[in-house]
Amino acid sequence: MEIREAAVVGLGTMGAGIAEVLARSGMQVTAIEVDEAALARGMANLDRSLARAAARGKLTEQERAQIRGRVRPAASFAAASGADLAVEVVPERMEIKQQIFAQLDQACRADAILATNTSSLSVTAIAARTLRPGRVVGLHFFNPAPVMRLVEVVTTVLTAQGTGAAVTDLARRLGKTPVRVSDRAGFVANALLLPFLNHAVALLESGYATREDIETAATIGIGLPMGPLALLDLIGLDTALSILQVLHGEFGASRYVPAPLLRRLTDAGQTGRKSGRGFYDYARQAAPSASPVIIQNEISAAAPAAITLIDAGGDSFGEFASAVAAAGVGITRDPADPSDLVVVAAAADRGVLAAAIETGRPADAVGLHWAGDKLAELVTTPLSGPAAVALAAELGLEVVRCPDRPGFLAGALLCPHLNDAVRMVQDGYASAADIDTAMTLGCGYPRGPMRMLDQIGPAAALRVLTQMHARYGDPGFAPVPLLAEYAAAGLGFCS
Repeated sequence: MEIREAAVVGLGTMGAGIAEVLARSGMQVTAIEVDEAALARGMANLDRSLARAAARGKLTEQERAQIRGRVRPAASFAAASGADLAVEVVPERMEIKQQIFAQLDQACRADAILATNTSSLSVTAIAARTLRPGRVVGLHFFNPAPVMRLVEVVTTVLTAQGTGAAVTDLARRLGKTPVRVSDRAGFVANALLLPFLNHAVALLESGYATREDIETAATIGIGLPMGPLALLDLIGLDTALSILQVLHGEFGASRYVPAPLLRRLTDAGQTGRKSGRGFYDYARQAAPSASPVIIQNEISAAAPAAITLIDAGGDSFGEFASAVAAAGVGITRDPADPSDLVVVAAAADRGVLAAAIETGRPADAVGLHWAGDKLAELVTTPLSGPAAVALAAELGLEVVRCPDRPGFLAGALLCPHLNDAVRMVQDGYASAADIDTAMTLGCGYPRGPMRMLDQIGPAAALRVLTQMHARYGDPGFAPVPLLAEYAAAGLGFCS
């Protein structure tokens, strides 16, 4: 079936964006909102988006006018009678979506395809309540729809042969990159992203790390475009909570249990940017940047003149020693020699405490682990005295503080996230390539999770996860068997 004419029901930010995307491809689009005021707001959103594109030189005035002329506003479902495809973009509540589909059933031709833009609800449950379950799919765009390239095309056990292919072909015509999956809560992107964000909230709530250190570990250490807490504020804490509840209802795993702090902030109405306050107070401070921002740590002491450097298996020991020497800081390898500080060059899968005790100066010892090229994780043990943040500043490193626990901070955030991605491959739900496509194009990752995993090494991730599982007893940290198999075989997921 060739899709030439479409209808979009619901003209919020996402609905107006989808209508724009369809009209840009040359299709005739009927934009439906039964409330006249909402219809006017939606069309105003569309006009503003097109005007911005024209002002930036992305569209000529003639192109802007042509695109706008293809969108016909309507306040009745009957206006969708000629559509080959109708896309529902209403709030994430099953009863609302099922009501919309019942009305589209009556208004649209029998051969028309009905699509839902749901990000987490069951497409099967929506389809089963229609008169045409074989012609119902999920068509999950990402916000802002005119910019984001990913579209998740979701088919169900009821979807007729050819329906998914027709919608996938349409996504390509729209200039998008489709990832085709079966109906499962969260699909690819949200099923991977939300547990990662939720884990960051749990680390903050438990006092494991500060808000600023968590954000820095994610952006500078892992290389993500935005810190997890700032991203939750952007998504909306209530929206994130709702998706996690759907994920937990389907899978039941501990990774999907919403952190209590996330629920409390939502109950208090502090849902992020849209309410003015979430993990950040937007009335008192500028919104966190969408780009990595180096957070300057307070330095309360002069850099040490000499340190005792202990190799505890860190991958960057030689590089670190060279950087220390270049900064003019004296180095000794003998703990008995006089020095201002003992620094244990640590590995994320090995603790610092044992090496610190072996020096005979555990109160003077801290761990230092490089996460990426620019981030130093300053690891304190229960015996550590005041930590020398000034040393890392002298070396030009950004510093985060964390306890002496498996993965430290960046690894503790990242490795369970990568484990979730491997589980998705193991379950046969998505390929490594599709997972990386979904997270790079849908979530703005510079590298997909599977490529990240290959770079740090499946064996290294396995060791961190094994230790996290042993330390906390949380089954969500248990390495999936496929990860252990790839580690033993020395294989990468992207090669």
